[in-house]
Amino acid sequence: MRVVSDATVGTVLGRLEGSPRVVVSGNFATPWQSLKILDGSVASYRLFALNAQAGIPDRDGVTLESPFVGPGMRRSQRLRYLPCRLSLVPSLLSSALVPDVVLVQTSVPERGTVSLGTEVNILPAAIEAARSRGGLVMAQLNRSVPYSYGDAVLATDEIDLAMEADAPLASPTPRDLSDVHRLIGERVGSLVPDGATLQVGIGAVPDAVLGALRDRHDLRVWSEMFSDGVLALAASGALDQESVVTASFAFGSSELYEWIDRNPRVRMLRTEKTNDPSLIARQRAMTSVNGAIHSGFGGQTDFVVGALHSPGGSAIIALPSWHPKADVSTVVPRLAGPVTSFQHSFFVSEQGTATIWGNDAATQAAQIISDVAHPAAREELREAGRALGFGLG
Repeated sequence: MRVVSDATVGTVLGRLEGSPRVVVSGNFATPWQSLKILDGSVASYRLFALNAQAGIPDRDGVTLESPFVGPGMRRSQRLRYLPCRLSLVPSLLSSALVPDVVLVQTSVPERGTVSLGTEVNILPAAIEAARSRGGLVMAQLNRSVPYSYGDAVLATDEIDLAMEADAPLASPTPRDLSDVHRLIGERVGSLVPDGATLQVGIGAVPDAVLGALRDRHDLRVWSEMFSDGVLALAASGALDQESVVTASFAFGSSELYEWIDRNPRVRMLRTEKTNDPSLIARQRAMTSVNGAIHSGFGGQTDFVVGALHSPGGSAIIALPSWHPKADVSTVVPRLAGPVTSFQHSFFVSEQGTATIWGNDAATQAAQIISDVAHPAAREELREAGRALGFGLG
C-alpha cells in the first residue's frame, strides 16, 4: 500500500480508459473524498454501490448500478437495477460485473493491516475480483473508522493506493417510534423465544422489535446488518454472553461505532458467509424479522430460506397496516414494484398476526385481511380476493 496525495489519486484515476466499473463502499461507509476525486477525474464510468446514500454522483457520463437501491440512486434515470440475492452478488462481481476499481473506506494501518470497519459486505469479493484482473484497489484511511475483526481485516499489501481523509462516519437520521411501531414490536416480540438467533432488517419496525426484546435471555445475533438496537440488547443483558454478534455491515450512532471498535464480541464477515442460507439454517431458532421494503432483494430472501430450515426458526414480515403519508393501505391485492416474495411464517401489523406457514393460500389471504389489514381496507381487499379466485366470504 502506497499512501499518496489527493492530487496523485486524481492523476492515477484520470488514466483509466473507457468506462471503468467502480465498486464503492455503500450504506453509511462511503469514502466521499475519494469518490469526489474520482468523479472529477473520470469523464465516464459505471458506479456500483449497495444502498447508496444521497450525494452519490449522478450526472451524464455516470451509469449507476445496484442490486439494492438506496436513496442516492432511487428514481435516477441512469440506474441499472440488477435483481440478485445479496448472497450471490459476489458471484456477480467475479463474472458478469468485474470491477476495474474498488474504493473503500478503512481504519488507519495497524501492524500491517487495516479494517473495513462497519462495511464488509461484498467488498472482499470485489477486491479479489479486481486484483485478479489487474484492477485498482484504493483505500481512504479514516481515523474515525472502527477497527472491527473477522473478514473486515485486510493486509495492507492487498491495497494499491491509499489517501488520508479523516471525517466522522455518517449516521442515519434517528427515527421517532410511533405507538403503531411499538405495538408491532410487542406483537413480534411475543413470537421470539429466549435463546433465539436474530436477523433484523432496516427500518422503524425492526428497531421497535429489538426494543421489545430487552427482557429476553441468551439471544444471539447472526444478521446481514445491525444498528443501535443490538447495542441496547447488549446493554440490557439480553444477549448470550458466550456468543459473538455476527454481521456483514452496521450503521448507527457514534456510540455504536465506538462499541464496535476492537470489540471481540463483534465479528464482521463477508456476505458469502453471513447470507449463506445453509449457514443461517445452522443457527439456533433462527428468527428473521423484516419490513416490507421494495429497494431490491437485499438479503431478506437468503434469511427467509435459512430461517425456515433452522430447527425452531421462523421468518416474520412486520409492517404498519396503513401508510400515513400516502393515506393508503399497505396491504394490497397485487404489487406493482420489485417483489421479494417468499413463504414466511407470520405477517404482523398493529392490527394483529396472520399465521402463514402451514396454511393454504385462501386461508392465508383471509387471515391477512382480517388480522393484518387496516379495517378501512378490508372489504375492498375481500372483493379483490374474490376476483382473484380466493373464495373469500
